[in-house]
Order: sequence, then structure tokens, then C-alpha cells
Amino acid sequence: MSKSRLYSGMQPSADSLQVGNYIGALLQWRDLQDAYDAFFSVVDLHALTQPNDPAELREKTRRTAAQYIAAGIEPSKSTLYVQSHVRAHAELAWILSTITGFGEASRMTQFKDKSARYGTDATNVGLFTYPVLMAADILLYQTDIVPVGDDQKQHVELTRDLAERFNSRYGTAFTVPMATIQQDTARIYDLQNPTAKMSKSAESDAGVLWLLDDPAVSAKKIMRAVTDNDGSVRYDRESKPGVSNLLTIYAALTGRQVPSIEDEYAGRGYGDFKKGLAEVVVAEFGPVRERALELLADPAELDRVLASNADRAAEVADATLADVYDKVGLLRRR
Repeated sequence: MSKSRLYSGMQPSADSLQVGNYIGALLQWRDLQDAYDAFFSVVDLHALTQPNDPAELREKTRRTAAQYIAAGIEPSKSTLYVQSHVRAHAELAWILSTITGFGEASRMTQFKDKSARYGTDATNVGLFTYPVLMAADILLYQTDIVPVGDDQKQHVELTRDLAERFNSRYGTAFTVPMATIQQDTARIYDLQNPTAKMSKSAESDAGVLWLLDDPAVSAKKIMRAVTDNDGSVRYDRESKPGVSNLLTIYAALTGRQVPSIEDEYAGRGYGDFKKGLAEVVVAEFGPVRERALELLADPAELDRVLASNADRAAEVADATLADVYDKVGLLRRR
């Protein structure tokens, strides 16, 4: 019996991934790759919706891929590739854009938020059509399951709508995917502003735990994390957001339940708790950092692995695209 198909990806928008990416995506992906026929992409075409230095984008793409592998995504087990290496992504996005309503695209929350923040003149069309390209990413691989953060669920709903619309209009070409969200660790918050989601684009580096940070830097950031004046290590998202965020990180990286951690640090204060968390983070990230840097020291070999996986991805994607082209009535090249 063949495995169900899974697809997910992240943008190469920083030199290093952060703990939210690790907990919310990579740890989940690592476990899921055993149960699914998994496709994981570094979505560099999506990254073009923001200004980039070309050389830096290439380097970030390699670094992101290296961290995927270092965190346990195995290229021999999963299909791990760079989005732009498979041309069918951009080609299918155009086809899907022709069946996407302007109104439904303009209702996507992320576009609404960013265009409201920066103004329409500073918001490019690529950002507007970002969800359509994401739909193409997913549908190319006849995807059954899409593990995403809760902020991306709306985009998967659009993907489902487009798949059903195309299938109804032209005949079945796509599997209609389902989003899965890891509820317990869906959001990791900034260490200095624990009411804001930890982000690669954070204004201050002090609140972000990077996978490739020196261990001493990671430990220092945790020791300086915002808490409160209560002094008790307990989970209360409303009144103790800082401590609750640290407990979430601790639980996710150790596999322990929050109440167990609360019991361990009962009456011991924030200093001991933060020191314990720092030890957990350094122990978890240390091997990942070492392996990622090892991979980046041999970029030719990393590029070879990515190219081999892109060939594997293209075989599946091109078959889907050829079927789509036939169904919409495009004349085949002879």
C-alpha cells in the first residue's frame, strides 16, 4: 500500500532558522517523514516577494536546506529540494491564477495586513498572488496532507477551493489536500515581546533564538528573556505570557508535559528555570548547528543532493502539469 503524500516548505528569508521554525515545523516534519511520502521545499520563489540581494538569497537558500537536513530531514527518505529548481511551480501558478477570483485573493489575511501596513504602492503583485503559488506548490504533488502554522491555514483553504474548482470545471486533476496544525506548539513567541510571534523578521535580534547561534549567545538570550514579577513558574498565557512561552519551548524540546516542568521548578524561581531551559536549548541545537555548518562547508555536495532531489520532485510535478495542460486545452509541443 502506497503512503499518503505530504508537502510543506519554508522561505529562505534569514541566515538561520529560529526555534519557532524548529518546533513548529522541522520537528514535526522529521517525525512525519516516516509515515508519509514527504516533499519538503525551500520556497525561494516566495522569498522574491521581499527585496533581496541575489548573492545573499542564494546563500540563505543553501543555509535553509542545510538546516532541514541537520534537523533530521533525510534526503534519501524525503524529497528535499529548492522550489525554483522545479519549473512546474511557476507554470501551474499561472494556470491557477486564471481560475482565482480577484476578490478571494484580496481577502487573504497576510496580504491585507501587509498592504495595510505598507500601502498598496509598496506592495507588489507577487505578494498578492503568493497564495496562488502556494496552491501550485501543494497541488503539483497530489498532496494529501499539508502541515502548516495556524497563520497559513487560510492559504490551504484557498488551495482546496482551487483544486475543487479546477476538478469540477475541467475534470479531476488534483488531490484535494487537508491542512494539519500542531496545536500545542503552533506559536512560539518573541523572548523580549512574548505577545508577538517569534519571527525571522523581528525588529530586535534579542528576542529570537536562532538555530545557528553560538550556544553561549542562545543561553544569554534565554537568561534575559522577559518574564514578570510573580516569581512562580506556571503556565498562564494571559497573565504570564513570558513564562508561558518559555514553558512551551521547554516542553516541546524535551517531550515533557508542562505540569511536570512546573512541578520541577516549583519554588525555585526564574533564574533556575531559565538556566535549565538554556541547557535544554544548547543540548538540542548544538548537534544541529554542528551538522549544518559541516554541510555548508561543502556547498558542491549540498548542491548535488538538492539537484538529485529536484529531479525526483520534477518527475512528479511535470506529470501533474502535463495533465493540467491537456485538460485546459493547451496545444502540446511536438
